[in-house]
Amino acid sequence: MALILGLESSCDETAAALVTSDRVVRAHRLAGQEAAHRPYGGVVPEIAARAHVEALIPLVEGALADAGVSLSQVDAIAATAGPGLIGGVMVGLVTGKALAHAVGKPLIAVNHLEGHALSPRLADPDLAFPYLLLLVSGGHCQLLLVQGVGRYRRLATTIDDAAGEAFDKTAKLLGLGFPGGPAVERAAASGNPRAVPLPRPLVGSGEPHFSFAGLKSAVARAVGSASVDDLAASFQQAVVDCLIDRTRIALGAALDAAEPPTALVVAGGVAANQAVRGALQRLAGDHGLRFVAPPLWLCTDNAAMIGWAGAERLTAGLTDGLDFPARPRWPLDPAAESVRGAGVKA
Repeated sequence: MALILGLESSCDETAAALVTSDRVVRAHRLAGQEAAHRPYGGVVPEIAARAHVEALIPLVEGALADAGVSLSQVDAIAATAGPGLIGGVMVGLVTGKALAHAVGKPLIAVNHLEGHALSPRLADPDLAFPYLLLLVSGGHCQLLLVQGVGRYRRLATTIDDAAGEAFDKTAKLLGLGFPGGPAVERAAASGNPRAVPLPRPLVGSGEPHFSFAGLKSAVARAVGSASVDDLAASFQQAVVDCLIDRTRIALGAALDAAEPPTALVVAGGVAANQAVRGALQRLAGDHGLRFVAPPLWLCTDNAAMIGWAGAERLTAGLTDGLDFPARPRWPLDPAAESVRGAGVKA
């Protein structure tokens, strides 16, 4: 059994965790930055990076104390090395390098997306490779065939904005505050999801890619035409319809592969949305597949998923040198073909 210290600082959550290779989260400390960013309606990179500097070492010390271990008893240190806001990524990765060097332990540079992709296996020991993953968060919206640790085949991506970004923008347009995803979901619970006709970009198209920029624009035009709750509910339903239509197409192709997926899995911050979860669970049932989603606290950014990804990589013999660079962009499938019309986020 290996004990991994995980560090996360890719956006606006600073976190440290101690995770074992047999799926025990021995400690997890997290510091959010909602109050610092709320006046701006979104994350300010410079403010985020400074907050990470102030918070990370106290969080590490607290996590070690919670687990009752010293740094020298840790078997490896896993730190998010990208993708994300480069200032924050650098804070976590440099801290991980310093700690690893100080105690002579291996460094594991973790792709933040791989942390999300493997997080369901931390909570569900029966989840076996391969599985079809809908990775849906503030910065990313992808469908991936997860074939193993470090082995990902991208089936679809967003050609513009991610679903989580659309949630945050809609919350700002509707005056619901920050963070946007939970605020929109709360408002939608009291609204009529069919009250406002909104577009479903790319629904019905042959390739399973995503697009949410047009939906954001449609919400902006609709502000004032209906109640906030009805707009929130109509927007959320449009997102759900897009995600399900796109996932259905990818799932059909994946099930025809030589090694079909064992489950339909969702991960990332938007995976905490109950409407999204319910629709995906029904889609999985329609195809006779298990549906797997991490517990809500593992959906949003956290260090336990980074520690677990580190444990999976350590078991596979994958460690990194202290010269590993911080990366603002880092695709899980670098061999994936470019998508027509997609920008750098794809």
